[in-house]
Amino acid sequence: MRPVLCHFLLISCKFFPLCLINELLNNFAQQAGAWRHCLFFLSSTRNEYVMMYSLTVFENLVNKMWIGLASQDKMEIRSCLPKLLLAQHKNVPYFIRNKLCKVIVDIGRQDWPMFYHDFFSNTLQLIQTPALAPLGLVLLKTTSEELACPREDLCVARKEELRKLLLEQVPTVLGLLTGILETYWDKHSVIASTPPPSPTSGESGLLGSLFQGSQYSKLLCQPMAALDNDGHQLCCLVLECLAHLFSWIPLSTSITPTLLASIFHFARFGCDLRTKSGSTKVDRARLGVLAMTCINELVSKNCVPMDFEEYLLRMFQQTFFLLQRLTRENNAHTVKGRLQELDESYLEKFTDFLRLFVSVHLRRIESSPQFPVVEFLALLFKYTFNQPTHEGYFACLDIWSVFLDFLTTKIKSRLADRESVLNRYKDALVLLLREVLNRIQFRYNQAQLEELDDEVLDDDQQTEWQRYLRQSLEVVAKVMELLPSHAFSTLFPVLQENLEVYLGLQQFIVTSSGSSRSLNITAENDCRRLHCSLRDLSSLLQAIGRLAEYFIGEVFAARFTDALAVVERLVEVTCYGSRTTLYDLETAVPSVLKPDLSDVHAQALAALQAYSHWLAQFYSEVHSQNQSQFINLITSAVDAGSPLISAKVPEKLLLSACHLMVSITSTVRPVFLVNLPAVQNIFNSITTENQSHRLPQEAHILVCRSLSNMLLLTWPNLPDSEQQWHTRSSSHASLLAALTREYRDLRGTVNVTHRQPNLDNVKAVIQQTLPVLKDIVDSISSESTKSRQICYQSLQESVQVSLSLFPVFIQQADVTDEMLAFFLTLFQALRVQMGVAFTGQILQTFLSMFTREQLAASILHEGSAGCRVVQKFLKILQVVVQEPGQAFKPFLPSILSLCMEQVYPVVAERPSPDVKAEMFELLYQILHQNWRYFFKTSILTTVQKGAAEDTMENEPQFTATMQAFGQSFLQPDIHIFKQNLSYLESLNSKHKLYHRKLFRTSMLFHFINVLLQVLLHKSHDLLQEEIILAVYNMASVDFDAFYSVFMPQFLNGCHGVDSNQRGVLARNFKPEQDLPSFTQSVHRLVNDLRYYRLCNSSLPTGTIKL
Repeated sequence: MRPVLCHFLLISCKFFPLCLINELLNNFAQQAGAWRHCLFFLSSTRNEYVMMYSLTVFENLVNKMWIGLASQDKMEIRSCLPKLLLAQHKNVPYFIRNKLCKVIVDIGRQDWPMFYHDFFSNTLQLIQTPALAPLGLVLLKTTSEELACPREDLCVARKEELRKLLLEQVPTVLGLLTGILETYWDKHSVIASTPPPSPTSGESGLLGSLFQGSQYSKLLCQPMAALDNDGHQLCCLVLECLAHLFSWIPLSTSITPTLLASIFHFARFGCDLRTKSGSTKVDRARLGVLAMTCINELVSKNCVPMDFEEYLLRMFQQTFFLLQRLTRENNAHTVKGRLQELDESYLEKFTDFLRLFVSVHLRRIESSPQFPVVEFLALLFKYTFNQPTHEGYFACLDIWSVFLDFLTTKIKSRLADRESVLNRYKDALVLLLREVLNRIQFRYNQAQLEELDDEVLDDDQQTEWQRYLRQSLEVVAKVMELLPSHAFSTLFPVLQENLEVYLGLQQFIVTSSGSSRSLNITAENDCRRLHCSLRDLSSLLQAIGRLAEYFIGEVFAARFTDALAVVERLVEVTCYGSRTTLYDLETAVPSVLKPDLSDVHAQALAALQAYSHWLAQFYSEVHSQNQSQFINLITSAVDAGSPLISAKVPEKLLLSACHLMVSITSTVRPVFLVNLPAVQNIFNSITTENQSHRLPQEAHILVCRSLSNMLLLTWPNLPDSEQQWHTRSSSHASLLAALTREYRDLRGTVNVTHRQPNLDNVKAVIQQTLPVLKDIVDSISSESTKSRQICYQSLQESVQVSLSLFPVFIQQADVTDEMLAFFLTLFQALRVQMGVAFTGQILQTFLSMFTREQLAASILHEGSAGCRVVQKFLKILQVVVQEPGQAFKPFLPSILSLCMEQVYPVVAERPSPDVKAEMFELLYQILHQNWRYFFKTSILTTVQKGAAEDTMENEPQFTATMQAFGQSFLQPDIHIFKQNLSYLESLNSKHKLYHRKLFRTSMLFHFINVLLQVLLHKSHDLLQEEIILAVYNMASVDFDAFYSVFMPQFLNGCHGVDSNQRGVLARNFKPEQDLPSFTQSVHRLVNDLRYYRLCNSSLPTGTIKL
């Protein structure tokens, strides 16, 4: 055995010999009586491979073949293995010992207490024997892991029995573990000759007052225990056991104050820096980490019995002490220095505790006079802003965000107490705001901020620096919501201070003889200071933009002065930046300062854009009064943005200017905007631009959208008669004519029958023009009918050109994709304006072009442009079938035929998740929006007969559609499964699908069967709840038939179980009709059926089953 295993595990050899060896070992394990050889191997060898293989044979025997084993053999194994463990546990490697413990526990899982009555008492006896306590604790932990939450290789009844048995033992077990922790702490505590210094010395006296006269005063003053190595290992094992026990036992009085105090004693080890060597520090920290794991398991439970709330309060009082200890300063260490020297895992666990406390339990504790929340926040503040790592700081900011959300919710629910609640926390919030603002500024935090990466994107498509700034600004915004005046008075002066530096740069601009302009700041130190100031200004501009939402709505008038000051300052800064073109200057450090100058200008434009809703409200408030102030603001903002709309401007700055224009035209909508000279300049440049001066595509689209918005969107505060629609309509037609000139000229140059070999120039024109038109249509999709009418009038010729070009490019997926994206937007926004006749013509063209061969060629490559084309085509059909009225009903047969006869056969056997998702949504919309196409039941019939006595039409199409849905439940794609299950449930809730005669009589049981089989195979376990709910809704159509007809049929069709087991399964599936009981029965059925199959498949041939 030894050479075979060594050869198998160590020596690199060819595949076939390894397979032969593997087969040999498996055959040996399956032999009757192989366990006797393995028992001999375990007692006779020290070879790790042989021992591990032998234990694996035992494990397989116990878990898969135990039922078929003779009683005498079971008794012998139950007797021999514990003796072997006692004899050899000190001589074998720990992983062999643990494996042997697991095999013994697996036997207990099967036989305790009926056939192995002393299994648990033996474990407890080992724990109480000092020399064997570590072994007993390993067994106890393994027992907790394997019996409390067993795998599916046990029936539900046995699982419930084991849990009940273990719960009965919990008080005894916790008492034993508490005794060990107390004993070792007391035994190894350092007996100091002089009393230790008070933990509150040098503090505010807070903790002394908090714990004065309480039983925890000992905890504050008691010195740390000095554990030897054996004591350390034993206490680690105890804490590991407790951590697992706490993960499943309910909160109860079995968790005594003494036990909690003992755990907190050991949690102090993580705070302790007084170590003789590095290894000792790691060992002591491990005790602290394990203790905090225990505490976190308790705190993570949201359901707290009334009699346990006092215990929770005690826990939080004790954690308060730990937090004070962590954030204590002395001559040797600053707070940050202390935290840097602590074990990283301990800090993570402690931060987890604080998060759980604030998110789950603060609402319970906050009003208790025995827990001073404000002082707790002061310590949390110190803990947060002395974190040694960025991740630790992020985690603490999350805790503050949760606390601020809690406070906001509390204030909203107690408006009468608003001021008293806010006054209680005001000082903490003010400190938090000031410190978070300082942390995002290089002026105060340069060393840390320079460590942040600003290039690599994470999964959320943001850099480390962007994440840092975003999380910080979210905290600032939440404080602003609670203390608006104070937050503004804190932030705005800091912004003003940095703006003065930026606005003062004009005096350092020099022009050389060659008319090149440069910034006359060259000293290295000055450049560094300027870089830091510009970075800070950029961050502060983002902060002031983030606060824009707190100046609008009901508070507009109250905070008008502050908001006006901000907007005026932002307008001034953007005008200054555009006038001086700082982004275009030569600098001493061009790789640093040029991006900084561009970024400040871009952020100023973005911040001004954030106040567009405030400007809109300002416009509506003053429309009938003196508008000069508002007009000046808008005019200056447009003057600041318009010079930047040029291909020569850096793209980031260009896009910021374009987005500002879009916001002004779509959100503010001033009447006078179109008459401004700056706007006329933009209009002229965009309609006369050629390829050499063309803006980048994204910027070009945004500018065209803003120009179109000016002419299409309804002006606020004016009646329809004053909207000047006629003038605006002709202007919009001129704009669109200019933008589509080249595109419209294509109609006569491209012949569908004689396709030119080179259409690259044509493709370029299409791919430049259609995205612009699509964006213009998309931007007015939710606007007034008049806006959409004008838009379609301007687009009409371009739409016809697009339709005529479509057949030419049907084989070129990239162009077809662009065309269908345009048509999809047209159908979604302007189908009424296009009219039924023309819409029908478009639809007929598409249906005729998308043959089965064309669809198959498009779908062939997953994720390709061809797939996207088919997706968009199906989306267009979804829009059509959702249209109310009879106009498009004649197309339903063709659409259904396309789905079921052309698309479905192509995608049925392929993954094609994107196309499948759209196809099934189309089928759902056909059924949902056109139910009467299949079922002609009148309202009168339904009322008279109380249910759907169906008059069925188009039955073959309905049946084929349902079969397609059913087939999708046999596929591995979980997203399609979830989507389609929700569609069926929706059809049932809206149209009583499951109650329809055809479905009820010929499909219902098939669907239930498929869904139960999916549960049995565990292929879609993430959707267990949704599947069981669907089964319940289907069964509830006729519970009597489900229990009397379906269940017997289902169980008789289940392979791998005998008739007796089927009888047990049937009896255990109680004929309940409420959802919770039904759910429980389904879970039991699935678990027990899998368990029976596992048992039966593992029985030796010829086994007699009773």
